[in-house]
Amino acid sequence: MHAIGSSSEAEDTMEPLCKKRKTKAFETFTWELMPVLSDEKSGEIELIEAYAASIINKKRTSALIKYLADIYPLSNLPHIKRVRSCRDKSEHPLEIIICLQSDLNSMDALNGEVSLRDLFPEGNVDVTGLGEPFQVKIPAHQPLTRPQFEVANQHWPTSFHENKQTTEALRGQLFNSEEKAKMQTFMEKAIEAAKVGKELGMEPVGAVMVNPVSDRIIAVGHDCRNGPNPLLHAVMVCIDQVAHAQGGGAFNHDKYLKCYFTSAEPIGDDAVNTAKPVLLSDDHIPKGTVADGLPYICTGYDLYVTREPCVMCAMALVHSRIHRVFYATSSPDGALGTKYKVHTKKDLNHHYVVFKGLMEKECQLLS
Repeated sequence: MHAIGSSSEAEDTMEPLCKKRKTKAFETFTWELMPVLSDEKSGEIELIEAYAASIINKKRTSALIKYLADIYPLSNLPHIKRVRSCRDKSEHPLEIIICLQSDLNSMDALNGEVSLRDLFPEGNVDVTGLGEPFQVKIPAHQPLTRPQFEVANQHWPTSFHENKQTTEALRGQLFNSEEKAKMQTFMEKAIEAAKVGKELGMEPVGAVMVNPVSDRIIAVGHDCRNGPNPLLHAVMVCIDQVAHAQGGGAFNHDKYLKCYFTSAEPIGDDAVNTAKPVLLSDDHIPKGTVADGLPYICTGYDLYVTREPCVMCAMALVHSRIHRVFYATSSPDGALGTKYKVHTKKDLNHHYVVFKGLMEKECQLLS
């Protein structure tokens, strides 16, 4: 195994990029970085049919809420607010949900033609102050992102616990210009490695592993699958180089000059928390370490890769305890957003954050 190929390259790689790239802090970037969220967070809001009515006597509002909660409890919809304000309806500014369409069995109900008598056939509820029912669509689940909330609220008011970092990420405002300049530098290193790999007859994919606390590159790798081992995708090579930096590793990459490691760095107890963001995932990032104080393989590290990882590589990143993944271009069989979203599977024991689109156009030219 080899570390950096030359002293000048070593100095170049080991110098924190926050010092090197200050001149790019305010540049305009041609790429847009977007988070890859779970289907639950990125999908459309599901709507279900319900019946509502105007409250024609505001003094009866509390009583009506109590009556309806007893007769038609919305126990599976805790996010739904039973009453909404309709300021554009000056005559009756309040409306209340009576029940779900699924609560009724009659054909009239299925056709949407119901009256108060249909909804309260036994007549043991005082519905004085309630107008005639009408159909509405309400969100079946609590919105998980700001865009979902905005759509849901157009139909009926709902509660929402916002993750502001997720909102900023979806708006492309999570990272400032200085942070983007660093990211671009790391991806440029991955592109360099990919070009060298392509010249050697490999798939044109490069990867760079970075400690986000110190802004130091820990390892670089390119695709080597057309060599002696078909499993050596760029991500697998990079992970193996990180393992070599920690005194382990399984494969010999000495003949590939653009596949190298520098030296592993202790992450420390607060390292992951200082690297923005822990975001988008509800899980806490594990802080596993080995006996000498080094991280467990990729714990707390960031990966920059020119192409979306496959299932094998995505799962290797799970087992390596990666912190964040930034990739440029999508892949038809990609496992981090295109075909699968491995990083969002709830039954995994580790989850990481994924962003796509970093220098996408430049990386598309590699193929």
